[in-house]
Amino acid sequence: MPIQARIPRTLLLADAAWRLGPRALGHYGLHRLSLASGQAARRLADAVAPGGPFLADLPPPAAPLPPQAWQAKLRARLAVLPPPRHHGAFDPLAPALGMDLFRPGDVRPVWEAGRLACLPQLAQAARLWPEEGHQAALEARLAAWCAANPPFRGPHWACGQEAALRALHLALALALLGQDRALAPGARDVLALHARRIGATTHYAQAQDNNHSISEPAGLFACGLLLGDAALREGGARALSAALARLVAADGGFAQVSTGYHRLLLDVLAIVEWLRRRHGAPAFPAPFAERAAAAARWLAGLVAPDGALPRLGHQDGSAFADLALAGPDDASGSIERAMRLFAGASAGFAEEPGCGWLALPAAPGFTPPTFWRAAGSMGWRRDGAHALLRTGPLRFRPGQADLLHFELWDGATPVLTDAGTGAYNPAPADRWWLAYFSSAAAHNTITFDEREPMPRAGRFLHARWPRLTPLPDGAALRDAHGHRHARRVSAEGRLWRV
Repeated sequence: MPIQARIPRTLLLADAAWRLGPRALGHYGLHRLSLASGQAARRLADAVAPGGPFLADLPPPAAPLPPQAWQAKLRARLAVLPPPRHHGAFDPLAPALGMDLFRPGDVRPVWEAGRLACLPQLAQAARLWPEEGHQAALEARLAAWCAANPPFRGPHWACGQEAALRALHLALALALLGQDRALAPGARDVLALHARRIGATTHYAQAQDNNHSISEPAGLFACGLLLGDAALREGGARALSAALARLVAADGGFAQVSTGYHRLLLDVLAIVEWLRRRHGAPAFPAPFAERAAAAARWLAGLVAPDGALPRLGHQDGSAFADLALAGPDDASGSIERAMRLFAGASAGFAEEPGCGWLALPAAPGFTPPTFWRAAGSMGWRRDGAHALLRTGPLRFRPGQADLLHFELWDGATPVLTDAGTGAYNPAPADRWWLAYFSSAAAHNTITFDEREPMPRAGRFLHARWPRLTPLPDGAALRDAHGHRHARRVSAEGRLWRV
């Protein structure tokens, strides 16, 4: 690369680093030092793959009685489970910490399969139809996964957040089967290995200031809870509450302004809170309860009657702990579960089947406000329509150049909507997605002379963030080129003016 090209990129990286701040940079520096010194690798020295039994030979508890349509959906899910050995283009025996997670291909589908979302589904099936062998299938699935993924090698051990989400799915499955209080030896070994993996790169998680900072301490808490390790459980609880205090504002706005990742935030918080209550563990330190309730109400204000959400910010197509089998396009189960647990209210999905599996009691209805403002966004509801405006201030890094993007839905029908994400690492022929879907040009905002307001400094990093100013009915920005854009929104009945 010519030196003339390197200098501007260096300046962009320096600008982005300055905006991220000393805390994030400090944690990232400590992470890099841990890798360079070999400390992280020593913590993840090769270990023996767990063997069975992973489950005790006990009959599962009686099941609730979900609707027949839901039972048919569960049978359809079980018929198309992902393969237990799935590594895509990635070497399953390579040391996990040194892997290139982008050049070989898209690691997201690999990670999605490795989250073992099928474990709670097999637990549900074992309770509904105990004579059909689904508990044995869950045992076999765990055995096959452990054999195919030696500890701390391959793509499934490369990311602390993926290990945390997998541990949470296992903890949920064990709880659904009533086997979370006296673990079988194999399950104990699996959770202990996952706790080691998460704990090896905690500085990386804290440097991200996003879902990593939430999911990874949540995973440590769940591992400590089920393993009976009080120090691990309490450390995870403290780190989780501290992350929530930093990343979720009192008004419910999340540092990662994305409806998809906000949903994942709520799903993770809901599962650890349900596990905590089930085990009678001490409440999470303040402000966990207050911030979790505010985050639940924020997303409840955006959901459509059919469970759809605006595709604001990065979306990865996940549906974590999907006990309702609703899939990534229907967030009703996630929002209803979080609202009942944290806000003591219903988001309007009283018959949501996932809450039945967790035995969450019915709750009074929640009426979203007609106007709200939160960190990073503001919204309106009028006569069956709802709208969202992406605002500032930018305390945390923006995932997309979507500032002043305006989203308008009429009931379940999107009128003005986000283009979505595409993929994090698409095939070479579709590599243009990376720049396009996160650009201002792909959103309902304006550009000046077709110039993007924020140049890219990396795959998930923008530089030269615009300055944002709140307005009573909208927001205004000024970008690094000196361009100013003010957007105001008013709604009178069915008449919207932008």
